[in-house]
Amino acid sequence: MKLMRTILIFLLIALAAAPAGEAKPVNKQVKIPQSVLNITKENTYPNPSQDLPYLQPSDFTEKLLKTSNVKIENPNLIRMLNETSVNHSFLSLGLRARIYLGEWPLNYESNETSPNWQYQKINTNYFDNRGGNANYKIHYVQESQKVVRGGLTAKLPKSDDVKKMMLLKAMENSNLPLAFDTIIGAGTKKDHEYNIPPKRLGYLYAYAPAVNEKGKVTYGEVYLVLKGTKREIMVKNVTSHGIGAWIPIQDYVSFGFAVTEQPK
Repeated sequence: MKLMRTILIFLLIALAAAPAGEAKPVNKQVKIPQSVLNITKENTYPNPSQDLPYLQPSDFTEKLLKTSNVKIENPNLIRMLNETSVNHSFLSLGLRARIYLGEWPLNYESNETSPNWQYQKINTNYFDNRGGNANYKIHYVQESQKVVRGGLTAKLPKSDDVKKMMLLKAMENSNLPLAFDTIIGAGTKKDHEYNIPPKRLGYLYAYAPAVNEKGKVTYGEVYLVLKGTKREIMVKNVTSHGIGAWIPIQDYVSFGFAVTEQPK
């Protein structure tokens, strides 16, 4: 009996100490509605690819980044550090220096990445079938070239650096082709057809979708500190700012179809 009690106690302890089941990885890919179509092949204006691979720090830069008291992810600052070199020599043993590299946006932390499939209306195709006796088929034709621009929701120093970090994070979170500027060329067509019944007018609306990226950007004054043979990064006067951005989804169009008895 005592042996059974001992075994039971060990089993209870083992169960209590056992780690919980691993959390399933979050699927970051945004689900695209059926009303949203890809126009990459049909777009008469070839948008440049916005592939922004993570800039790999050099060995010297990687060692420096590990010494920083604040996480540094800014690709432009990493690029500058990659181009920096400090030679080790016997004469540097007594060296003491603090080099000011400027105030930089250091990292961006994303809180939310959400799509707006009707961010901006870019086109309207319509047909008056009030005099017809059968369905009339209508499809999308872009009547004029349209430039769709996104941007930050507030002014911040070194905004281009902030936009690049937010773009990288939004692309990672959504798995969508994003760009702060995208163009839909005139004459772009899509074969998908919509039926307008007799005695009705049909309106086919086209919208450029975008994602709304929200989060926090951290700034700080960056110093390169030299202490003999040691090289360190020191960040002072750290501040954080809430920031948002609208980033268009490149080469995608969202459609809305409406049928009415009277003109709109």
